[in-house]
Amino acid sequence: MPYSDLGPLHSAPCIVRHPANPVVTPAQVPYASSLTFNAGITKYQGRYVMVFRNDVFSNPGTDNARFEHITLGLAFSDDGVKWTVQPKPCLTHEDIPGHRVLRAYDPRLTVIDGRCYMCFALDTYHGLRGGIAVTDDFERFEVLHLTAPENRNMVLFPEKIGGRYMRLERPFPMYGRGREWWEATRFDIWASRSPDLRYWGDTELVMGVEHVPFANDKIGPAAPPVRTKHGWLATFHAVDILDSRGKNGWEKAWKKRYCGGIMLLDGENPRKVIGLCTTPLLAPEASYETTGGYRNDVIFPGGMILEADGMVKIYYGAADTVECLATAHVDELVALCKPVDWTIA
Repeated sequence: MPYSDLGPLHSAPCIVRHPANPVVTPAQVPYASSLTFNAGITKYQGRYVMVFRNDVFSNPGTDNARFEHITLGLAFSDDGVKWTVQPKPCLTHEDIPGHRVLRAYDPRLTVIDGRCYMCFALDTYHGLRGGIAVTDDFERFEVLHLTAPENRNMVLFPEKIGGRYMRLERPFPMYGRGREWWEATRFDIWASRSPDLRYWGDTELVMGVEHVPFANDKIGPAAPPVRTKHGWLATFHAVDILDSRGKNGWEKAWKKRYCGGIMLLDGENPRKVIGLCTTPLLAPEASYETTGGYRNDVIFPGGMILEADGMVKIYYGAADTVECLATAHVDELVALCKPVDWTIA
C-alpha cells in the first residue's frame, strides 16, 4: 500500500491555542471574502502586520461552491491577537508582472534591514512560481524575483548569513522524484542563496520527506525562521494522505492532513538540520481545524514571532478557512528538536 495510515496525530504538549481563535475570519473582511488563511505575519514599524490569503467563492460552504478569485488582504494589530482588516486588498495578481498570471497567494513576511519582504506563490498558465517583493508601506510592492516553474512555499531568513541572503523553498520535481506513481508528489525542503534577493542559486537539499515520520506525502517550509542562541528555529508543513478520508470539507474531495512541524537549523549553516521534532508541533485537533472548513484537518504555519519575554507566537491557517494563533516558550520549542541521526549526503 503506497500511503500508510499514520493514525491519530497530536500537538506538542507545550503548544497553547489562543482562546480568541480564530483571530481572523471572513466575517472581519469589509469586502468579498469566503476564506482567510495562510497569512504572513511580522512585526514592522512598531505594530503587528498580517497579509492574508483571501479566497472568494460563490455558494461558499456548500457542495455547489465555485471558486471566483483570490486577493491578498492586509490587517494590523497592536497586540497580535485583535486584528483590524484594512478597507481594501493590498495586492492582486494584476499587480504582478509576468506572463499570463492567474493568481497570487500564500504570502510570507520577513523584515530585513528595516524593509519588509514578502514571498508569495503565483499560478500562471505556464506553471507554479514563487515570488519575492519588497514594500515599505504595504501600498506599493516592488517585485524583485520570480522563480522558474515549479517552485513555491518560499521563506526568507531575516538576515544575511555568510554574506548572502538565504531562503527555504519547496520545488516540485514531478518527473524525477520517484519511480512509482505515489512518489510523484514527495516534495522536500531545499535552501538557496543570493547576493541581492534577485538572483538565486547554490541550491542544496535541507530535509527529505523520508526524514519526517508524520509525513507520507510531502513536506515544505512554513513560517520564516527565527534566530535563537541554539540556531535557527524553523517550522515546516508535513502532509499525509489516506484514501479512506474521502470528502473531508466542502471541497469536492480531500484526502490529505496537514500538520505543522518544527526543526532546528545550524546558526551559521542553515542548510544543516541539527535538531528535529519527530512528532507534530501542531496537529489538527480543535473544532475550527477539523470541521466545517473548506479542507478539514489542515494546519499551515505562516508566521512565527519571538517576543522579548521568550514567548513565541505561531500563526497558522486552519482548515484552509481561517487564521489562528498558538503560543509556546522558545526554550520548550528548542527542547522538542532532538539531535538528528542522519545527514544529507
